[in-house]
Amino acid sequence: MKKNLLVFLVIFVLFSLISRSCGNNTSIETTLTQDNIGLATNKITYAYGKEVKIEVQNNLAETVTIDDQCHSEPLDVYQYKDDSWLQVEAYHDLDCTDAQYAVAPGESITLSYSNWVYSLFDELGIYRIEFSLEGQTYYSNEFTIEAPGLLTTFWREAFYSPIYNTLIFLISVLPNHSLALAIILVTLIIRTILLIPSQHAIRSQRKMQDIQPKLEEVKRKYAGNQEKIAMETMKIWQENKVNPLGSCLPLLIQFPILIALFYAIKEGLNPDKVALLYEFQKDFSMTSIDTGLFGIFDLTKIDIYFFPIAVGILQFIQMRLALAKKSTKKIAEKKPAKKNVKQDLSSDMEQANKMMQYFMPLMIAFFTASIPSGVGLYWGTSTLYGIIQQIVANRESTKKEPTIKVIEKE
Repeated sequence: MKKNLLVFLVIFVLFSLISRSCGNNTSIETTLTQDNIGLATNKITYAYGKEVKIEVQNNLAETVTIDDQCHSEPLDVYQYKDDSWLQVEAYHDLDCTDAQYAVAPGESITLSYSNWVYSLFDELGIYRIEFSLEGQTYYSNEFTIEAPGLLTTFWREAFYSPIYNTLIFLISVLPNHSLALAIILVTLIIRTILLIPSQHAIRSQRKMQDIQPKLEEVKRKYAGNQEKIAMETMKIWQENKVNPLGSCLPLLIQFPILIALFYAIKEGLNPDKVALLYEFQKDFSMTSIDTGLFGIFDLTKIDIYFFPIAVGILQFIQMRLALAKKSTKKIAEKKPAKKNVKQDLSSDMEQANKMMQYFMPLMIAFFTASIPSGVGLYWGTSTLYGIIQQIVANRESTKKEPTIKVIEKE
């Protein structure tokens, strides 16, 4: 369980870093003060499919108003093609309303092209963004759209694209094109596919609990001799047919699935992403998707109350079941009192387990409060599935538990 916690913490940190690197890129070193209106993209090179952002800075003495026509791109985009700059335009039937942004003197605003990634920047090459004000045109730095790297291509083809297309397919065939039902079905499909390895992981986790007193005894017996401790630990693992990493595999498999679902819900439900759909479902209208749940929650938005609390409680229940001690049939026999060494050795482990029962659910609850509710629905459904699985595994373990003789004090 300690290894599980360590793995989860590492995964959580990596997920945060990936989210930041993909979502909030640092601005390039471009002078935004060189003209009355300064324009600068946040990067000078983008892999195909990555979000483009433009920062607009007002260096005038009066407030500047930027009109955002939500069905069209925020500012005009031009591509350098055939030795000239050609405007690239797109129109999407989005569920939105036009807006105006007032930029005060000396202030700046960042506009995103997340809804226009594949419709405006669908070709590799050089681009720039322009903004016209009172008859004068201002230009951003030039930036390049290039082919994605090998790792990005593998990620998209092996994980993101199959999960995204599966989600959209389920949405398209479900009543009212419900996102909530599609997420639940995706969860059940994934957990059923992982049923055998996850069941093996649960059994491996139970075995690790059983041999923990032996491992603690080895550490006490050979204190200071790390080589001997390692050898004896390996011996105990082999004798009990335990793989210490066996319980981590399902979690590691779910990690890329969780990230793929995060981006599918956060960015994938707009008409621009039709380019990512398989050919047979490119005609599906993204605007017909029902993103609500119970008429209360929007699964594409963040919820800081219901889903974090619900997922935290479910995770706590699963942890309690996973760390539950085995019950044994006991035959009492009186004998002079003797110190229970194993009980003393396992006290630290029990204390750590108790602490983890509260720490991990809290950590996952905070994590759920920072992601779209749809991802929280996936995690909650997956945890509920895991609870049922753990109950079944615990009952199997209890049935197989042999009758033991317990020595009681006189």
